[in-house]
Amino acid sequence: MATGIYQNDDEETYTVTFPADDILTTVTSSGAIAVDWIATTRQLNQQRLDQLIVGLDLEWRPTFQRGGDANFTALVQLCVDQRCLIFQIIHADVIPDELSEFLSDERFRFVGVGIDADVAKLEEDYELTVANPVDLRVLAAEKMNRPELSTAGLATLVKEIMGLRMSKPRHIRASEWDRERLTLHQIKYACADAFASFEIGRRLFYDEI
Repeated sequence: MATGIYQNDDEETYTVTFPADDILTTVTSSGAIAVDWIATTRQLNQQRLDQLIVGLDLEWRPTFQRGGDANFTALVQLCVDQRCLIFQIIHADVIPDELSEFLSDERFRFVGVGIDADVAKLEEDYELTVANPVDLRVLAAEKMNRPELSTAGLATLVKEIMGLRMSKPRHIRASEWDRERLTLHQIKYACADAFASFEIGRRLFYDEI
């Protein structure tokens, strides 16, 4: 789905390319930079804050030991339109109140696949509450009158709704998400998940399917 990635002039932003979109992606562990991203998102969407759709996803280092406790959430990915934030929350200098306020804003709809599990993990790991999560599988099944989509994965929804093939290589999916400096492959993967969630949610909510 994502076709390329390159770093911009500053250290925190990358452009992740898709067939029809270029996504400006901010990668940071700085609470201040996360606050700037949130403030800009609010400013750019002043006219539609009452119906804002936000792609939401999490990543964490997998636990390969059977019965072992899950590792803490390493990344929180947020995406609105062609702008994504990859917040390295596990390395954050501070978890800003503005992030908590953004996630708990009941006007927004946070969309993702299996999002209820992510919401519960975020609450357990960092006491962050997501006010209005929407599972894209359920939404797609209802909007498209296709019950089988209620158990679909993100790659299936991307194919059915966006008409694109989404690759999710295991060596990236199960990689060290808690490393301080993410690889370009990890950034592209994390951005793709959040952007795909946003775009599928947008198309389903606005009946562009």
